[in-house]
Amino acid sequence: MESTSSSESKIATAKAVFSAVASATATVLLARSITQDLLPDDLQVYLSSAVRSFLVRFSSQLTLVIEEYDGLVNNQIYDAAQIYLSAKISPTTRRLRVAKPAGEDNLSISMEPREEVVDMFGGAKLRWVVASKRVETGFGASRGRRRRTMVPVTTESEARYFELSFHKKHKDMVMNTYLPRVVEEAKWMRQDKKTLKLFTPCREGMYHGSLSDLWTPVNLDHPATFETLAMEAATKEFIKEDLNRFVERREYYRKVGKAWKRGYLLYGPPGTGKSSLIAAMANYLKFDIYDLELTEVTQNSALRKLLVATANRSILVVEDIDCTIEFHDRMAEARAARFSDGSEPENQVTLSGFLNFIDGLWSSCGDERIIIFTTNHKEKLDPALLAGSYGCPCSHVLLHPMWF
Repeated sequence: MESTSSSESKIATAKAVFSAVASATATVLLARSITQDLLPDDLQVYLSSAVRSFLVRFSSQLTLVIEEYDGLVNNQIYDAAQIYLSAKISPTTRRLRVAKPAGEDNLSISMEPREEVVDMFGGAKLRWVVASKRVETGFGASRGRRRRTMVPVTTESEARYFELSFHKKHKDMVMNTYLPRVVEEAKWMRQDKKTLKLFTPCREGMYHGSLSDLWTPVNLDHPATFETLAMEAATKEFIKEDLNRFVERREYYRKVGKAWKRGYLLYGPPGTGKSSLIAAMANYLKFDIYDLELTEVTQNSALRKLLVATANRSILVVEDIDCTIEFHDRMAEARAARFSDGSEPENQVTLSGFLNFIDGLWSSCGDERIIIFTTNHKEKLDPALLAGSYGCPCSHVLLHPMWF
């Protein structure tokens, strides 16, 4: 008898709780509906933000937002996290991005938006979540018969970022120990699995897209190495020793206050192996190559944008520089100044703009980069380029025909 009475009491209590929860839920939904119908959008956003801020005050969790780009340059922590987390993906993850570019041995695995990975480090539970948002970007371009004018257009691109959440008490450990470890591990993981890439500029991305749209990659399958090059042994050894010295002198460049980059001018008759030497240098250092065709660039600002979109540990190549744009003609800048109606000439990559691109303030946006010019006719180049201002310190390498 007492058992039956106890059961009825529990059922009554459960019904009361359920009724209260249902009533509260209905009240919340009704209030939300009224809010959406009656309040302006700006006020709704303000109230929503205020509620979130109020709840955060009582939360023990801290969230770091790690965006793909930091202003105009790649966020190294984002790049490192993407590589690091590829080895931490849980078997219970439901959606993954999988790719295998032609010529690569390893699958490229990454997380889809809204998927998460939980990592344990130093007794802390760290929750990684991938997210993305749509953002407005850039200016569109319209071209007349003799000039290019810029007009505003509405374009969008995807901005990707990670959210890293953990208990507030672990903040110092995460900032000072965990994230540096992620960056360091990713560096070695990238080196072990790296397939060299050859990047070419995307013309549409220069004026409409985000930084991630500026270069289009393909696999670099060039077989040239220093062992297979038909070149004087002394020249080979000089270049190899110079490259080794460059990659080992990071602290030296910082000490003397110079950007960590190196410049080369390769010159000689056609067919002497300038392109093969560049491929051998890339294979030797495991550096990607960015092949810049200057005739495709029509503004100094686009040139700077291309530079900041190149990755560290890379080689930027400008082939046949004497044939692409007439840098030796300093009057090009005077001609550009004649456009006084606010428009820009169809080709406004000037000598000063190019020198700033390779050796000005913008050139310091990145580390461990090599800049290589090639030419068949060294005597046609402007003295400012020959003086070595394109990558101090620099080397001029003369290549001779060789037959075997």
